[in-house]
Amino acid sequence: MAIIGSGPSGFYAAEAVQKKVPGVAIDMFERLHAPYGLVRYGVAPDHEKLKSVTKVFDMVAGKPGLRWFGQVELGRDIQLEDLTRRYHAVVLATGAQASRRLGIPGDDKPGSYNAADFVAWYNGHPDFRHLQFDLSGETAVVVGHGNVALDVARILLKPVDELASTEIASHALEALRNSKVRKVCVVGRRGPAQAKFTNKELAEFEQLAGVTAMVRDDELTFNEASRFELESPAGDEARRNVVLLRKFSDVAADAVSPNERCIEFRFCLAPVRLEGNDEVEALVLERTALTGSAFQQGSRGTGEFFLMPCHAVFASVGYKGVAPANVPFDARAATVRHVNGRIVDESGVQQPGLYCTGWIKRGPSGVIGTNRNDSVETVATLLADLQAGALGEPAAGDDIADLLRDRGVDFLDFQAWSRLDAFEKQTGARSGKAREKLVQRHEVRAALQAVAGSSLTCTT
Repeated sequence: MAIIGSGPSGFYAAEAVQKKVPGVAIDMFERLHAPYGLVRYGVAPDHEKLKSVTKVFDMVAGKPGLRWFGQVELGRDIQLEDLTRRYHAVVLATGAQASRRLGIPGDDKPGSYNAADFVAWYNGHPDFRHLQFDLSGETAVVVGHGNVALDVARILLKPVDELASTEIASHALEALRNSKVRKVCVVGRRGPAQAKFTNKELAEFEQLAGVTAMVRDDELTFNEASRFELESPAGDEARRNVVLLRKFSDVAADAVSPNERCIEFRFCLAPVRLEGNDEVEALVLERTALTGSAFQQGSRGTGEFFLMPCHAVFASVGYKGVAPANVPFDARAATVRHVNGRIVDESGVQQPGLYCTGWIKRGPSGVIGTNRNDSVETVATLLADLQAGALGEPAAGDDIADLLRDRGVDFLDFQAWSRLDAFEKQTGARSGKAREKLVQRHEVRAALQAVAGSSLTCTT
């Protein structure tokens, strides 16, 4: 079988098949030079423990029968037909590669950014290395009440000396050293009970050195439906968040000195437009009110508007999938059309041998571990089709590796990645970092040449 993508969902799919079908042959294709997807390019660099899951992925990659092809992109180096002719099954695990914008007037002004792009940039994603973020203003606004919003705010405010020992990309570290941002406002359309922060992430702002967390008392109010949410068993995370937010509300705004850094959590505010002549100078917000029943509350505008001066706005309003070539795609949901992981067309007709897993299957939701159950479901569907004789025999008898070589594709295997991994760690250690990420293709080539004749030890 073939798996397109080597992020969490791709590795969990491989793991699930390996457990059920001993000796299975799996070829995994990754368009970048490094595996791990969201773990490498989405998890914040100061959350090192979350990255330890790569040890599980390395064990999966090390089992006999699995081959990893790095720097091979579907639609550029190989086509879907190349795969369906050579494998019994093809599993798409390409994630949600695009980010959603605010979609308000002024959204295209300099100073208006996607939080997801910022995350990829500071994590050293090759596609985002060229981006620049103007951090010369004192106030930044993050729109969104999820963990990505907290990551952006924390990276903007955290002492650079603490980030310097992580695997943050060097270009980002240098930009943050020169940052003038002193205040970050994290705003969202709904109230504290509906915020999607995990308590563990929110609690980090209690201990963040040199940063004061604040909440306004008048925004820590709850309607009847919100109180019901907080009192229900499903409201445990929200209850703990509210306890923390109440602590933050005890801090008066005038208690923060001009040179001190602070974060302010704002609620029931909807972005209306971005103002400024040549760049962002302010965000216009409308106060909202919650409507609807418990756990289904939305927000409506109240007609009360105000201006929030700022020089940078980060939209943290979600990711979305990108349509793979020649695969049925639901543009509205930004996911591949499927039933239990089995790809189908608009009429519900199965596409023989095609499956999907992860964010391209269900949308950007859950944590890294959520992908394991998702991939188990897809693999169960695939194996049921195999048992039923629904998977045809591959028509082509040649090896995909030979095809790639014939096309001049400069692909990497997992041993090459292991050498790059060791190179990154050892290079980073010289400057006290967890690793120094290789970002651009020429850096990767130079690193491979450097280790070709060295005694560098691979640590996987």
